[in-house]
Amino acid sequence: MSQASVGDLEARLNAAIDAGMAPAVWAQLQPDKLAVHELNGRTRTFGDLNANANRIACLLREQGLGPGDSVALLCSNRVEFADVLFGALRVGVRMSPVNWHLTADEIAYIIDNCEAKALFADADVATAKAAADQCPNLKLKVAIGGDLPGFVGYEVALAQFSAADIEDPIRGYTMLYSSGTTGRPKGVHKPQAVVPGYDKTYDRETDVHLCTGPAYHAAPLAGDVRRALTNGVPTVLMDKWDSELVLKTIEDFKITRGHFVPIMFQRLLALPEEVRQRYDLSSLRKITHGAAPCPPEVKQAIIAWWGPVLNEYYAGSEGGVGFVVSSEEWLRKPGTVGKRPAPHAARIIDEAGNECPTGVAGAIYMRLDIQGGFDYFKDDDKTQANRRDGYFTMGDIGYFDEDDYLFLTGRNAETIIAGGVNIYPQEVDNELIKHPAVEDTCTVGVPHDERGEEVRAVIQLKAGYEPTEALKQEILAFAHANLAKFKIPRQIDFATSLPRSEAGKIQRNKVRAPYWEGRARAI
Repeated sequence: MSQASVGDLEARLNAAIDAGMAPAVWAQLQPDKLAVHELNGRTRTFGDLNANANRIACLLREQGLGPGDSVALLCSNRVEFADVLFGALRVGVRMSPVNWHLTADEIAYIIDNCEAKALFADADVATAKAAADQCPNLKLKVAIGGDLPGFVGYEVALAQFSAADIEDPIRGYTMLYSSGTTGRPKGVHKPQAVVPGYDKTYDRETDVHLCTGPAYHAAPLAGDVRRALTNGVPTVLMDKWDSELVLKTIEDFKITRGHFVPIMFQRLLALPEEVRQRYDLSSLRKITHGAAPCPPEVKQAIIAWWGPVLNEYYAGSEGGVGFVVSSEEWLRKPGTVGKRPAPHAARIIDEAGNECPTGVAGAIYMRLDIQGGFDYFKDDDKTQANRRDGYFTMGDIGYFDEDDYLFLTGRNAETIIAGGVNIYPQEVDNELIKHPAVEDTCTVGVPHDERGEEVRAVIQLKAGYEPTEALKQEILAFAHANLAKFKIPRQIDFATSLPRSEAGKIQRNKVRAPYWEGRARAI
């Protein structure tokens, strides 16, 4: 492609992105190119994707939805996820992907809190109907991939509408939910967020993304689904993790890009050497990773195996400056998450509010305005709590070295990251305290060699109850009935008392400290 034609494409695509119509460009230029692949063989071409996005946009408008309204998407990694995403993005609505691993009550809370008027739900999600039944404000309920009582079928809902590009498109945006340390999940509201445009780094002839994680998560959604398809690059969706299948998929589809979290690397490295060497991974060019600290020995082993294709990032659902480090840089500075991209892009602050000197760890604060700013939806107190002089914090602890590279030394004591997934212990405590035997509870993250951390609950029993194995199993069963599986404690320990401050706040760091003696962990 000539320089002039590249410039024309860039301008054309950026104009389409501003209107939420990026797939329409590729539907004209490469309508028959496969855009989305499921490993079971289901696909979408760019022409199909754009046509369904138009039909969904028309459906939403017929129901009276437009700017200021909200749509919820409860869907596994399947082609319809992309249809709904790009349909919502062209009619100005706020679209919230929902973690389908949550319980029905938790899903219902998010649907209600985001003020969704429409819900697109995967019929294979067992909790979909029970969650929707708790949400009387839903005007439209669409079942994907099967039947759900009270829902209209996906194909039936779309069949009556035209596949032609809609008139007067309006760019919408996504609002993801990030759980809070003190209770219910919070919507990260970013209506003015910077939208990635034409990406010059893609080779549109050969690049193929692999989406290994749930598309409702921030990084797979942004990179492996939205950015890839916006730029005319196909993505392959995996619906569950399978280490050898990942290697086979890379070989079969000649995958060039993808997003991983450290536990995925650990599981791949755990494969027998003969399995690891069985597959051709030479197509890989750029693998991003983040979401949790990666043990240096794990990262070094992956670079030795795959080559210098890893690019680590440090950011969050809230946005921020976005630190990035290449394999080559990281090998020179093992453990870093990247160099400060601008002098005032991030700061390290101590408990007194003073900026920390080089090499001294403190709370990491990032410039609020760099990615357009954000607020926690309908929660001004939480919004203001993490602000300081035009900066915000995600609760992480770290320091800058003499060359301005950022190193993470830990996290806010409240947050557990198990296998790259954030778990907020107060949510767990809020359920465990309901058990009749529990007087007080403190959930913490404890070391786990593969997952980084695992969930452990330390419980003080009410008078009259004995700390038996049978009671422990009873409480765990209670947790299974009331919490999403990934939040359930893997073990319970009993204590005669739990430390609380004079203000009555649980001192989680004191409970956690004995488990981390001799191990690197946040203060």
